[in-house]
Amino acid sequence: MTGLNNDRAVAAESDQRLTLSDEESLLRLYYDGGRLPSPSGGFLIVLGVQPKDEGSGSILLECTSSSLRYHMNVPKATRSERKKVRAMIDEGSDPKCPRHQGQLLVRIRHDLACASCGVRYAKAK
Repeated sequence: MTGLNNDRAVAAESDQRLTLSDEESLLRLYYDGGRLPSPSGGFLIVLGVQPKDEGSGSILLECTSSSLRYHMNVPKATRSERKKVRAMIDEGSDPKCPRHQGQLLVRIRHDLACASCGVRYAKAK
């Protein structure tokens, strides 16, 4: 028999996300569109991307073999990346993510961000 407290403990346990040990190499693979190997075997699939307030992003991943969920933090844009995006805007072309080749930036409130990594690059005019 399960009680209310046991159900809450299971729900809290299922919401926990594990961190990945080698995020840098996994991010490079992700930017290139490669398959992400899972630490527990199998591959990682992307469940969601969230932009953070400070300009970085967060990616929620799930292992195909174990169904464990992981999260990967994406660092915020560097000064040179923001300059590249600003130059594309000034030229009149559609701004693209400097990390994902060909991925157009989308407007999130007053910012332009990448839908694939959640990083905010510039203020929308």
